[in-house]
Amino acid sequence: MSRIEPSASQVAARTETHRLFFALMPDAATRHEINHAAALVQQQHPELRARWVRPERFHATLNFLGDFPALPDDVVEKARAAANGMRAAAFAWMLDYVASFRGREPPCVLRGSQMPEPLLALWRNMHTTLVETGLRLRDERQFTPHVTLAYARHELPQAVPVVPPVVWQIDRFVLVHNVVGKGNYQVLGTWGLSG
Repeated sequence: MSRIEPSASQVAARTETHRLFFALMPDAATRHEINHAAALVQQQHPELRARWVRPERFHATLNFLGDFPALPDDVVEKARAAANGMRAAAFAWMLDYVASFRGREPPCVLRGSQMPEPLLALWRNMHTTLVETGLRLRDERQFTPHVTLAYARHELPQAVPVVPPVVWQIDRFVLVHNVVGKGNYQVLGTWGLSG
C-alpha cells in the first residue's frame, strides 16, 4: 500500500505561525519621520550589519495575543469585543533616541525618554479588558514601548539621540494579524481614541 506524501503547500500551511497583537500604527507622515531616523542610524552605524524593517511594518506593540497554527476566529472575536468596550484618550508620544535591546539579533529600537501617562494607561486598561474577556495573555509586568527599526548583528554601543525627535500623535490603535515571515500585516480592526 503506497503512502501519499503531503504537498509542499500542505506542509507549509501546517508550519505557518499566525501572530495576533494590538498595536499603534503610525500615519504616513510619522512613518516617514521614523524611516528618516532609521536611515540616519543606518548611515552612522554600518557596523550593525542589520536587517532593516520595511516602513510599512513600523508599529509599537500594545498587547501580544499569541502565536497560533491558524487564525483563531474565537480569539479575534474576543479581542474585537474587548476593543469595542475600551475608552482612552488620544495623546502625543515623543520618540527621541535609538538604542539596542539584547538578543541573538539585537533589535535596534526607537524609544522615548518619557512615557506618556495615557500610553501606560492604554496598555494597562487593554490588558485588563482582554483578560476579563476570557483571553489568556502573558503576564506582562513591565511595558517598554518602542518601534523596532532593525535586527542587527551587533548592539549599538550607546543610545543615539534623534534630532529633531519624532512626535507621534496617537489617535487610534489596531488589531494586527501577521503570518510570520510572509508579507505585510493585515489590520483586522481599528479603534479611535477620543480627542
